[in-house]
Amino acid sequence: MAAALRLSCLCFLQLLIVIVLFINSSADNSSPFLSTLFGATFTLFYSLDFEFFIVSIEEAEQFQSLSNSTMANRLSGNDELRHEHAVDDPEAIASMVDMSIRNSTERRKLGYFSCTTGNPIDDCWRCDRNWQRNRRRLADCSIGFGRNAIGGRDGRFYVVTDSGDDDPVNPRPGTLRHAVIQDEPLWIVFKRDMHITLKQELIMNSFKTIDARGVNVHIANGACITIQFVTNIIIHGLHIHDCKPTGNAMVRSSPSHYGWRTMADGDAISIFGSSHIWVDHNSLSNCADGLIDAIMGSTAITISNNYFTHHNEVILLGHSDSYVRDKVMQVTIAFNHFGEGLIQRMPRCRHGYFHVVNNDYTHWEMYAIGGSAAPTINSQGNRYLAPVNPFAKEVTKRVEPWEGSWKQWNWRSVGDLLLNGAYFTASGRAAPGSYARASSLAAKSSSMVGMITSNAGALS
Repeated sequence: MAAALRLSCLCFLQLLIVIVLFINSSADNSSPFLSTLFGATFTLFYSLDFEFFIVSIEEAEQFQSLSNSTMANRLSGNDELRHEHAVDDPEAIASMVDMSIRNSTERRKLGYFSCTTGNPIDDCWRCDRNWQRNRRRLADCSIGFGRNAIGGRDGRFYVVTDSGDDDPVNPRPGTLRHAVIQDEPLWIVFKRDMHITLKQELIMNSFKTIDARGVNVHIANGACITIQFVTNIIIHGLHIHDCKPTGNAMVRSSPSHYGWRTMADGDAISIFGSSHIWVDHNSLSNCADGLIDAIMGSTAITISNNYFTHHNEVILLGHSDSYVRDKVMQVTIAFNHFGEGLIQRMPRCRHGYFHVVNNDYTHWEMYAIGGSAAPTINSQGNRYLAPVNPFAKEVTKRVEPWEGSWKQWNWRSVGDLLLNGAYFTASGRAAPGSYARASSLAAKSSSMVGMITSNAGALS
């Protein structure tokens, strides 16, 4: 009986495919309806073990885009918190993430919808039609050196209902500032679209997730985010722009402490002496200093799926040439889009180990990747599109203490797509073992970068 049912379903599906193809070939342009119907048909056909289930056209369209969020149901979970600060076995990470990427690619072959782009982070949660009810699953989707950043996964939800920031010392309950300073783990969501102008730095406490999926949240035209001497932070889905220098004021950093803050530079996100940090799917632009700075021994960081635009010095990784504690720094920069109006530092690195993988570089005016103080830079599977300026075709820039010293620095380009005359100047050792501590995931082909980064930035 089951075999007969499967055979009948198979015949029906084949007939439906023929009809769809006939109609589609007769039309001047392929309609979104037919494309969705065709995708739904193949989803039926290729479902696991050919078990019969139905995906409606309405469900398919919902599956392709994020709907407005509702308050997520509280989940239970008491997994043991992880506090390690450095990666002991980068090759194990690479193997684990390689499997994740392969699985997401295989799912795409099975006819899933737009969630299956080959981007293992997105495919981990966007393929779940009930992601709004399973928000904390996001914490299990990180890859690279920041893969253990659990944020507020093991805490309760905190709903931000108030966009104000009237008092940085005594923030009102319901504000973002009141949420991030709490001592307990929290998964922070937003009741509605918001434009938040911070009077002073938003100083985060450990084990926090800011999750703006499903709403349109801007942090702009004031102070921005500071992650200082804390651990386990996830920042997801924000628009952060037009950040300004602030300071010389009292600011609260926990329920039991506030203190004097000197002038802040005006970074969008400043990471200072912190570990297990994941910055994912944000849109960042036009701030007074950097868009993301990680300094003073920060490590175990993943910067992924972000959209960077209209800025000079984009990402700084490493405090100074003389600050040797940054030698422990390990940062993964993956699946980002470096877009229009950018000039330099994508990133600019010092001392540590940096894996730049499957990013799309469509704009720079001076250079894309720079460094000093002998950082190890592993560039894999990126797409570099050089500017028209014939004097700015080089992807790389080095600042060296004496002439020729850069030749000993381990910088390599593997599988990168270099367009419009772009070129990457490699140096140091070519042996793969020299890049073990700068390897955090298995790169996909650079030909896939457009698809992998197609949804970079805050999702709407």
